[in-house]
Amino acid sequence: MILPRVARYRSRNPRLVEESHISAEARINERIRVPEVRLVGPNGEQVGIVRTDDARKLAFDADLDLVEVAPTAKPPVAKIMDYGKFKYEAAQKARESRKNQQQTVVKEQKFRPKIDDHDYETKKGNVIRFLEKGSKVKVTIMFRGREQSRPELGYRLLERLANDVVDYGTVEMRPKQDGRNMTMVMGPLRKGKK
Repeated sequence: MILPRVARYRSRNPRLVEESHISAEARINERIRVPEVRLVGPNGEQVGIVRTDDARKLAFDADLDLVEVAPTAKPPVAKIMDYGKFKYEAAQKARESRKNQQQTVVKEQKFRPKIDDHDYETKKGNVIRFLEKGSKVKVTIMFRGREQSRPELGYRLLERLANDVVDYGTVEMRPKQDGRNMTMVMGPLRKGKK
């Protein structure tokens, strides 16, 4: 009989099969296979080390679940709780923390050392718009050919840009030469500092 490729790979690597069955969720009720656990009651009180069957019976009598909260402890710690409610509240907390996180976006604006005034004003307007929206801006100056021997042109241009947009953002990373490019990172002003 010819096995599919995944089955053949797993048959040669039995450790992979063992690892694939490990669940990220906590073990509850009959899935707890250890002989004894350190039991925590439904109100958080320490009951002590008891046999797993007795702990299961206590949880069943209270119409709750026995949940293994610290499987690596000796003996493992189990708590009597309503597992459905616990999972729901954990999901709510995770959702709330994701909602309160602020995503930092880094926009990039590229310049050349010998940029025309009108082009400079247009690109400066883009940098100001990005900073007003709360994004960080990575300003890159691209050098080509003989321009690489004149990095001071890039420094002057970046300093000019930093002075022109001082009302909208601050320099977070000073100008730095990186091969053919020179980069500077600007961040928006905090709302209280305006």
